[in-house]
Amino acid sequence: MKTNEIPYKIYLSEDEMPTAWYNVREAMKNKPAPLVNPGTGAPMAAEELEGVFCKELVQQELDNDTPFIPIPDEIREFYKMYRPSPLVRAYCLEKKLDTPAHIYYKFEGNNTSGSHKLNSAIAQAYYAKQQGLKGVTTETGAGQWGTALSMACSYLGLDCKVYMVKCSYEQKPFRREVMRTYGASVVPSPSETTNVGRKILAEFPGTTGSLGCAISEAVEVATSTPGYRYVLGSVLNQVLLHQSVIGLETKAALDKYGVKADMIIGCAGGGSNLGGLISPFMGQKLRGEADYDIVAVEPASCPSFTRGKFAYDFCDTGSICPLAKMYTLGSQFIPSPDHAGGLRFHGMSSILSQLYHDGYMRAVSVKQTDVFKAAEYFARVEGILPAPESSHAILVAMEEALKCKETGEAKNIVFGLTGTGYFDLVAYEKFHNGEMTDNIPTDEDIAASLAKLPQV
Repeated sequence: MKTNEIPYKIYLSEDEMPTAWYNVREAMKNKPAPLVNPGTGAPMAAEELEGVFCKELVQQELDNDTPFIPIPDEIREFYKMYRPSPLVRAYCLEKKLDTPAHIYYKFEGNNTSGSHKLNSAIAQAYYAKQQGLKGVTTETGAGQWGTALSMACSYLGLDCKVYMVKCSYEQKPFRREVMRTYGASVVPSPSETTNVGRKILAEFPGTTGSLGCAISEAVEVATSTPGYRYVLGSVLNQVLLHQSVIGLETKAALDKYGVKADMIIGCAGGGSNLGGLISPFMGQKLRGEADYDIVAVEPASCPSFTRGKFAYDFCDTGSICPLAKMYTLGSQFIPSPDHAGGLRFHGMSSILSQLYHDGYMRAVSVKQTDVFKAAEYFARVEGILPAPESSHAILVAMEEALKCKETGEAKNIVFGLTGTGYFDLVAYEKFHNGEMTDNIPTDEDIAASLAKLPQV
């Protein structure tokens, strides 16, 4: 098929939308390590996890073998409000870069929450409702997950308590107000409302918070409040499972026009977007059916893959969650208050960590100022103001396209555009005013945090 026959936007019909989530773990020779009880050092049993998470989600979390898990009809009907999402051929960007590369991006910002997070939010809220719970608690960084969950809970009539990382709470007041519009209560974290929040504030006075801090507070409230469970927007196996709709639609759209991706690029914080985007492609790679260059892009301020350690660690700063084996900077690592709030997590998905450790993907870290230069360029050329998180993938996609210009290779480059940046205008303002800086932790900073890893 000739390149010029591919439309700007490739849409699937409702009938072509996935009917099941894809579980990439089924194809992994080395399965992700199990969650471990920090008290006993033994793998967490389902009964233990059900005190924190919804029962059905625990089953999805522990399932390493089922390839496809059916999407309930109620969730699929909700998806139809904004899915399938378009796969866009970035013709304008290709022309501007003067590259022979073909660039595609999967756009997940075409819903009110503004990001891909709604894919898992509605699933987790649905299972909470099915279990007869009153409500759920969670954390949020940039606010995209909190926004998505508040929407899903509002739709299903559930209470929603959100602990928002303090620097994002202050940087993104409009995102906070959207959550409140949908009925969620939003608390800046760390806070004085929980035991662990007070402990963190005493140890780190004036801290701007982190996702690890907010997780600790949300888990404490969920486990101490009858009728509530905790839900997480990234990192966990169940979340990557729900987000596989992104990759399944992407692959179906490419297959529709006979296009095979050479390179797949995604931003990486906890792993929900990247893991969802690459899942069916990674499955093919693991089975030896096809090969892809898969690239995780993370902030230089929070470089879990590129400078972290593959070890068991707490997922939260307050050390009350189970231990996960992952690439981590240490649960006590507090990232600088960069504007890509959704990527400010000290660890990484156990699935992605194992795949990276086994050499099935690579990772690069990039500076904040370079990310915003790429974001501005993309906005001017493609007409979409991208979220800071997504812009990490944009930067590397552009760099790879320029390499193709040098070599003459017409690679097919696919990246994930996780959402829009219209609630991130404070960040864009600082960039345009020349007030944005690059905060990169020293080796000593990371070593000090890693020295506190639990002994497992």
